[in-house]
Amino acid sequence: MTTAPLPRPGRCLVMGVLNVTPDSFSDGGCFADAATAIAHGMAMHAAGADYVDVGGESTRPGADRVDATEECRRVLPVIRELSAAGVRTSVDTTRAEVAEAALDAGAVLVNDVSGGLADEGMAKLVAETGAPWVLMHWRGHSREMYAAAQYGDVVTEVCAELTARAEDVVAAGVRPEQLVLDPGLGFAKRPEHNWALLAGLDRVVALGLPVLVGASRKSFLGRLLAGPDGTPRPAEQRDDASLATTVLAAEAGAWGVRVHDAAASVDAVRTLDAIRSAKGARHG
Repeated sequence: MTTAPLPRPGRCLVMGVLNVTPDSFSDGGCFADAATAIAHGMAMHAAGADYVDVGGESTRPGADRVDATEECRRVLPVIRELSAAGVRTSVDTTRAEVAEAALDAGAVLVNDVSGGLADEGMAKLVAETGAPWVLMHWRGHSREMYAAAQYGDVVTEVCAELTARAEDVVAAGVRPEQLVLDPGLGFAKRPEHNWALLAGLDRVVALGLPVLVGASRKSFLGRLLAGPDGTPRPAEQRDDASLATTVLAAEAGAWGVRVHDAAASVDAVRTLDAIRSAKGARHG
């Protein structure tokens, strides 16, 4: 089993979120049955999403884990159908067993929120298959991660820890050109850490590997947009703010963004690309 190399089209890619779970923070239960999930994945693809990222285990704060059998039951039929229809799919998992089954079903990228720390078999699998691999900054599973949200300088520390992870997996046989880094907004990060990382994205990009940014609908946006009574704005009403982070990430040179409203981010990226092209033509 081998997979295609990581696409580098010269613009920010858009990865559409497809949670095949009953308990995700944003859309839990909306796409829990395969037919509805496949239809939504096809719609994101038709809207121009470069990837549809299929996840079968919620990573929201405090979420309980499911076993690998249940995770596979949720994601494999969806990945199989979408891949057969020509949709470039990724699998959102921390388990090598699930990743291997997903790659066999047609997935072409592994999106691992643990950065390979949750399952020591993941690096071996990725090295053997050649699959692109998103390494996210991680300090523990959802139930305990906020206890680890302690930083002196969050941008410096996240960059150092991502660099260390990349070096470790390359030493384990993974090629650098397979890797994408994700600063892990919301994972063992408090709102002030997320804002600092967004403000310092250029430093993450400067590490030299492609960078994926996943800010879409996260709770720090809900807190920013809280009403007069302090109640955070609900997840499904955070898409405008999420779109602003897409523009920021694309401007900072991110390889991709992971978003719920794929169509809006596709439009935003196309608009930015047109402006860049016009600037290049003017200065050419």
